[in-house]
Amino acid sequence: MRFLLDAEQRAFAASLDALLAAADTPAVVRDWSRGDHASGRALWSRVAEAGVFALAVPETCEGGLGPRPADLAVAFVELGRHAVPGPLVETVTAAVLLSGADPGTAKRLLPPLASGGTIATVGIGKAGIGKAGIAKAGIETSYALDGDAAGLRLACSPDGIRLSPGHGPVRPSLDPARRLTPLTPGGELLLPGPLTEQALAWARLATAAQALGVGLALLDRTVAHVKQRHQFGVAVGSFQAVKHRLADAKIALEFARPLVFGAALTMRPAEVAAAKAAACEAAYGTARTALQLHGAIGYTAEYGLSLWLTKARALRTAWGDPHACRALVVSAAGDRRW
Repeated sequence: MRFLLDAEQRAFAASLDALLAAADTPAVVRDWSRGDHASGRALWSRVAEAGVFALAVPETCEGGLGPRPADLAVAFVELGRHAVPGPLVETVTAAVLLSGADPGTAKRLLPPLASGGTIATVGIGKAGIGKAGIAKAGIETSYALDGDAAGLRLACSPDGIRLSPGHGPVRPSLDPARRLTPLTPGGELLLPGPLTEQALAWARLATAAQALGVGLALLDRTVAHVKQRHQFGVAVGSFQAVKHRLADAKIALEFARPLVFGAALTMRPAEVAAAKAAACEAAYGTARTALQLHGAIGYTAEYGLSLWLTKARALRTAWGDPHACRALVVSAAGDRRW
C-alpha cells in the first residue's frame, strides 16, 4: 500500500498551509472562544473555497468533489496544524449522513455545506449510534459542538437523524474553542435510523488527521523553543534528556501518519479506529512533552501553545475514546475482517 502523498496532494497541503498561516488563526481561535464568530466564519469561507468540505460531498451533488477521504485527511492535518476552530469534523459528518438522504433533502442541504455557506454540527442522543450505542463507541457526551455557531444542527437518536430547531446554553469545555451545547429535541426527520457506521468512520478519520496536525504543530513549536531557551549558558535543546523526549514524540507522530493515510484509502472501521487511537495518543503525548519542556509559560492562556495543548486533549476522546477504538481493532482482528 502506498502511503506517500502525490504531487497534487502535496500542493493542496501547501496551499492550505499558506492560506491558514496568513489568516492569524490564533486570533481567530480566541475570538471564537469568546463567542465572536465573525472572523471564524470568514476563515471558514476561505477553507470552503479551497474545496475542503466539498471532499465529503458526492460529485453527483452540486458543488461536490467526493467522496475523497484521503484528500480530506490531507486537509485536516493542515487544519489541525493551525488549530482552526469550529465544528470541522461535525460538518464533514453531516455531509456524509445527508449523502444517504432522499434526493430532495440532499439537494437542499448538501450544496451549502460544500460551499461553506452553512456550518453544521451533530449531536448524539442516548443510544444514537446504531446497535453499538454510545458506551461501546466510546462517545462520552451528548452535547453538540458549536451549536451556537452552526446553521445546520443534526440530532442523532435511535429513531433517526432530525434537523434540530435550536440549541441550549453553551457549556464549559476543556478546549475553550470547542463550545459544547445541547440540541433542542424534535424537528424534521431527515433520515430513519441512528448514526451510521460509515459516518462514524469519516468522523474518526477527520479527528485523527486533525490530531496529527495538532501534534506536528506542538512538536515544531517545542523544538523552536528549546533552541532559544538557555540554561547554564547553553540551549536547553542540547540536553540529552530533552532530545530523548522530542525523539519519542517525533517517532509516535511518524508512526501515526501512515496509519491515518492508510485508513483513508480503505475506510474500514477498524483501520480508522486504529488510526484515531494512534494519532490522538501521539498528539496527547506530544502535548505533555511540549508542556514540560516549555515550563510554566506553557500553562498560561496568553501564550499561544495553550491553543494546541487543549485541542490535543479534547480530540483524544472526541468521536470515540482510545479504549473504544482499541476494542474495535481487537474485535476486528479476532474475526479477521482486516
